[in-house]
Parts: sequence; structure tokens; C-alpha cells
Amino acid sequence: MSERPLLMIPGPIEISDAVRQAASGPPPGHLAPSLIAAFGLALRRMRHVWLSGASSQPLVVSGSGTLAMEIAVLNTMQPGDRALVLHTGYFSARMADMLARRSVNVDVVRAPFGQAPETSEVESAIARAKEEKRPFKALFVTHVDTSTGVLADARALCGVARANGLLSIVDGVCATGAERFEMEAWGADVYLTASQKAIGLPPGLALLVFSERALQARARLEVAPPLSADLDAWLPIMRAYEAGQPSYFATPATPLIAALAVGLGEILGAEGAAEPAGAEAAERAMNARFALHERAAKAMRAAWAALGLALVPARESITAHTLSAIQYPAGVDVSAVARITAQGVIVAGGLDPENKAKYFRVGHMGYSATQPAHLLRTIRAVTLGLGRSEDEARTAQRAAESLL
Repeated sequence: MSERPLLMIPGPIEISDAVRQAASGPPPGHLAPSLIAAFGLALRRMRHVWLSGASSQPLVVSGSGTLAMEIAVLNTMQPGDRALVLHTGYFSARMADMLARRSVNVDVVRAPFGQAPETSEVESAIARAKEEKRPFKALFVTHVDTSTGVLADARALCGVARANGLLSIVDGVCATGAERFEMEAWGADVYLTASQKAIGLPPGLALLVFSERALQARARLEVAPPLSADLDAWLPIMRAYEAGQPSYFATPATPLIAALAVGLGEILGAEGAAEPAGAEAAERAMNARFALHERAAKAMRAAWAALGLALVPARESITAHTLSAIQYPAGVDVSAVARITAQGVIVAGGLDPENKAKYFRVGHMGYSATQPAHLLRTIRAVTLGLGRSEDEARTAQRAAESLL
């Protein structure tokens, strides 16, 4: 096959030429003026992509999305606190495990595989905790669980948390920059992700934004986090970089910092700008970005429907726009993933421990969501990998093209 394989898993994803170029070449020093300028620009652009407001605090640390989750836990919770976790898949369970390892008392509101708990169930759990006089300190939500493709109603859940005096910590690893999220307007306290998802970079950066309430929660902790994950250790560094000043705590992934500024600029439609546009321009840009991903997702779902394929999420309102978790049709098993790869497109198998042999996953976020050719090539590869014909592939592609 003449074309290189296309990476269409739910992260890492394909990246743009501009991001690739920014990340290549000799790594700059962490105190180089160019690095400091790029870092400050990236932090300011994060506020716009997160729609988080001027008083929020972005944080960029070398690491994975799992590290971002850990930082959120360690800087808002301490042993003996009580937390409520909304369970929608594998990564929701991971968050609960992290909290338990912090000796936090964890309650979980869960739903069957492919479904999401109702907001009313969360409200009831919060009310019971108050009646027991052991109220929750925080609500933890996975915006999109990468394992199932289930989308949580983050706006409603953040509202419930704020109305009841809880912090809202939202794992946006498979959502940030693609699924609608308005951090300031919705009253969210932490929204986190990783560079290799819809942000559109190679792996290597843990990205978080903290609200003022979340910063205050860290200040009140009696049991400090481990030093390398401590927000208090990183805050002076982030603030120095944003002010254009050199500073040091631990060496950042310097080749990725310039790429981060470029990638966020692409999301905001401001690739070459020296500074982010104003809040109104950022809101318009993010609305366009959310609409782009919704359009791409609807096109992919139209293709799957044309092939008679069913998705893992039980209904469209809880179906992510960043990936498709597709159930294997009758007579097809996990070997289909290798056959799809043989068609030149790399997709991912299932991840839920009890159901991973029943489905596979296709990513369509970030750069690839802007490239109809990537989406159509993926549809063809999936169709042929499932043992269908070229005619069926063309029919599925036409169904998608009508929406792109």
C-alpha cells in the first residue's frame, strides 16, 4: 500500500504539519527566550480553549492524561474527604481508584455498560450524603470515557455540584477542544486533558485548568501532594512563564511547548497570532470547533448506520463526538481490527474489561476531524475490514459525505 497507515484510534491522533514542524528540531532549553514566549502564549490560549475566564490558572506538566487526573485528585482531596464519582467506563473506574489510593472515601453512581447515570441519581446521592452528615467534597465526572464513547452531561453535573457546594472535577482527556465545555459559565473547578487527544499534539503533556475555588481547595489541604504533582510547586513557574520570566522547578518537555502554542492556535483559528484574541472571538472560535466535531461525528454515525452497525452508547444524547465505539456485527470478532489495519487505517479494540471483545473504537477528533479525506478513508477501511464489499463502502462514504 503506497499510503502510510492512518492513525484513527481515540488518541494519539494524527497531527497537522504545522504542529509536527513546531515539535521537531533541536530541543530548546527551558530558559530560552523563545521557549518562555511560547509557554506564556500557550497558557493564555488554554484559557480561551477551555473558556475558563481570566482568573483561572492553566497548568502544563510533562506527562500523560493519567498524570493530569492524578494532579487533579491530589490537589483537591486529602485523606478522609468524601468524593462522588460518576461511572461511565474504564477511566471513571481509574479515577475512583486514584481517589481511594489518596485514602478518600469514594461513592460511585454507576450505570450499565453503554449507559450513563441520570443527573437525578447524582442529586439523590448528594442528598443522602448530607442526611448522613458526611457530605461530599467533590464530584468527579469523565466527560467522555474513552473506553465506551459515553458522553456525560457535564453542564448539568457541574451545575448540580455548584448548587450543592461541591467542587466539580471533570476529566476531559477525550473531550477537551472538541466536546462543548464552558468552564467559567458552567462553574467547573478543574478541567483536564492530555496533549495527544483533540488538542492535536504528540503525547507528552498533561494539561489542566483550575478555577479560583480549586486553587483555594489546594491552599486548605493539610496533607500536601507529592512534590512533583504539587500545584503549589508549579504555580510560580506557570506565573513566571506567563509573565515572560525564566523560572525552574522541573524541566518541561520543551519540544512540545512550541507545538502546544501552535496546536491551540489552530483550534482558535489564530495560528500565526502573537497573542490570543479576546474572549468573544475565542467563544466564536470554540463554537465553530464544537460544531466541526459534531458534524464529523454525525457523518461517521451515518456511515455506520448505512452499514447496519450499532454503537456502544445506548442513545445519541450520550454518544461522544470524538470517537465511535462500534459493536461487532454478528459473525465478526476482534480479528477485524487487524483486517482494518491491513486496509491502511489503525483503529483500537475494546477497552472495557468485561466487554472488550464485543466492540472496537474509531477516533475522529482534532486534526482528522478537519480532514474529510481521513474520515472517508477510515469508513472504507472499516467496511472492508468487516468483510463487506467495495459497493457497501461507497454507500457508507456517500452517507457521510452528505453531512461533511
